[in-house]
Amino acid sequence: MAAAGLGGELLTLPTVPKSPSLAPRPAAPMRGRPKKCLVYPHPPKRSRVSPSVLRWLQGLDLSFFPRNINRDFSNGFLIAEIFTVHYPWDLKLSSFKNGTSLKVKLDNWAQLEKFLARKKLRLPKELIHGTIHCKAGVPEILIQEVYTLLTHREIRSIQDDLVNFTDYSYQMQLPLVPRSTASKSIKDNIRLSELIGNPNKLNNERKVEFLFLLQMLQRKLSRKLNPSNGDNPLKEMHMKRAGKRSSDSMKPIRSEAWKGDPEEHLCDGL
Repeated sequence: MAAAGLGGELLTLPTVPKSPSLAPRPAAPMRGRPKKCLVYPHPPKRSRVSPSVLRWLQGLDLSFFPRNINRDFSNGFLIAEIFTVHYPWDLKLSSFKNGTSLKVKLDNWAQLEKFLARKKLRLPKELIHGTIHCKAGVPEILIQEVYTLLTHREIRSIQDDLVNFTDYSYQMQLPLVPRSTASKSIKDNIRLSELIGNPNKLNNERKVEFLFLLQMLQRKLSRKLNPSNGDNPLKEMHMKRAGKRSSDSMKPIRSEAWKGDPEEHLCDGL
């Protein structure tokens, strides 16, 4: 490298040696075959709300924009604010609370249901129930229904499957082994807020029976779709090991006293 000196002469500066750690090294060749790994699908983390609905929400100038659809619409405050934009004289936002407790959610939605009944607007109770308890995929459908009611525009649904308020479609995408058991399915699909809000034992027992029936149908369907995989790979491994142990235990064992001719021992006994 050259630099200008005081007398205008060019001075050559020594080059800095390259560090061996910084020099690019060729990638080491892979030994053997690459390991195969199972890739499981994950639940959708992004909202499935239509772009036209999102643009409509941005144009309403709400107090805050919903970042988490399941959480932000569950208490009904944003839904009430949307209706106050279109019906400012019939609904007061000051009577609603922006809270997270179950009592606040039920009070807000009770006021909204009374308002909808007066205006002869209909929102399915199943959607309201699923939105309160943060069921996956339900708040997206509810906000699309609100969009259709207020704008009188039909939008194309972008849901992949029919929503039955459970994780059935996600479980069907998994292999047989990592799927939820019956107890795990009940914990995942029945919220604590549902049990607190509706402590009726009969209704809760019906929900549990429905989840049991849904899992039985899911297992039968997976067996028909994948007959070569068997019932359960872990169960087959366990049965093979159990059979090997039982065959080992059935082998005859001779003691040292019985070595030789068995007739001699019989004579000794007589």
